[in-house]
Amino acid sequence: MRTASRPLAATSLSLAAALALTACGADEPAVEAATGAGTVTWTWDRNVAAEDAEPEFEETSVEVPVDPQRIVVFDMAALDTIGALGGEIAGAPLDSVPDYLRDHLADDAFDAGTLFEADLVEIESQQPDLIVIGGRSSALYEDLSEIAPTVDLSMRGTYTETLDRNATFLGEVLGAEDEAAAAVADLEAGIEEARAATADAGTGLGLMVSGGELSAMAPAGEGSDARGARGGLIYDAFGVQPVVDDIQAATHGEPVSFEFLLETDPDHLWVVDRDAATGEEGAQAAAAVLDNDVVARTTAARQDQVHYLDPVAWYVVFGGIDTTRIMIDDVLQIAE
Repeated sequence: MRTASRPLAATSLSLAAALALTACGADEPAVEAATGAGTVTWTWDRNVAAEDAEPEFEETSVEVPVDPQRIVVFDMAALDTIGALGGEIAGAPLDSVPDYLRDHLADDAFDAGTLFEADLVEIESQQPDLIVIGGRSSALYEDLSEIAPTVDLSMRGTYTETLDRNATFLGEVLGAEDEAAAAVADLEAGIEEARAATADAGTGLGLMVSGGELSAMAPAGEGSDARGARGGLIYDAFGVQPVVDDIQAATHGEPVSFEFLLETDPDHLWVVDRDAATGEEGAQAAAAVLDNDVVARTTAARQDQVHYLDPVAWYVVFGGIDTTRIMIDDVLQIAE
């Protein structure tokens, strides 16, 4: 197993950068990490309501062993951060692990099921020390927690708050506190650089393309679930000015037409190809869908300001250390 305290491979980060870290999400006491003797305590508000019922939250705390040797991960953002901090993944839903994160898997990593259905028999036979869930896999908590300490690292609060909180916790678990602090400081600086680039870039529209149809992405707003937060990242995390004050109201949450793009005429289009992210066979690429006379008349197209975002990073993972670097680079396209 790779040691948890090795330096980050992706970039050289100094301890001075770590000292510059500011705590995000300090006003959210329901989700915090606190070290103990040989363990780290993770506390969060867990939805204990039945499926399709109104959410009902219960504070849940789990004692996690420091330096776990066998980690099973169902949350791709957590898998990203664990690997970036020097940890190794013993088991995961292997078909869901993106190519750029597969180096974080152990050579003999086992298939733990899918993001929605765990292979409980296989996981129990592998005797993990820690199981990490989040987002799509949060509903697996009850079953998995009977096998090993299980923590939910779903997005809570803003993107940067979640990134800081989860990286700090995982750094403590892996014995890589300095590396985690330095990485978060580096990413926060990168996000600020991206926000500075978008501040004077005019208006923008986040666009999801799937099955030949277009969906306008909207800022998430307060109290949004992870799905809404994901769609709003280009605005909420990276500061793009929405072309319409209330995109959700303007589109009624429905797919939009090519004419909508011409009518609103954003200076920039930020495009996520959902079919490419999910590996939809035979799907038409987003660039081909947008290659038509109507889109060509928009300001974004005429000024060569249609930006294609990494679909896996923005749609599947949208979190974690390496993924956030990809997202920052995507936004900084406009500064080139």
